[in-house]
Amino acid sequence: MAHFAEVDKNSIVLRVVVTDNFMPKEGLTWLRQRLGGIWIQTSYNTSAGLHKLGKTPFRKNYAGIGYSYNSTLDAFIPPQPYPSWILAEDTCQWSAPINHPDGDDAFIWDEASVNWIPVDPE
Repeated sequence: MAHFAEVDKNSIVLRVVVTDNFMPKEGLTWLRQRLGGIWIQTSYNTSAGLHKLGKTPFRKNYAGIGYSYNSTLDAFIPPQPYPSWILAEDTCQWSAPINHPDGDDAFIWDEASVNWIPVDPE
């Protein structure tokens, strides 16, 4: 099976489909002929620049609806969770500008203070 993401003119993922019994090139041709649009292959087993089965990672992350495709990085990138978060180009994942506190306490990100704040356990 091969997985493909359809992207709009702004390279935002609209949907992801699976083609059965196709080589990737044949699957891509089939999708373009029957559905039109812009299609880019994605890897179900790739996340944060690593392949789950130890193979060569492909396009940094498995595409999801709302992700963007960056042709310069040849990568699918999840939506930025907060304006202050920074993209790591090696994994194409977002991270807070301040490390998450260590320990067992729960924290949530507070964009107004650009910091982690403890969650009241109530």
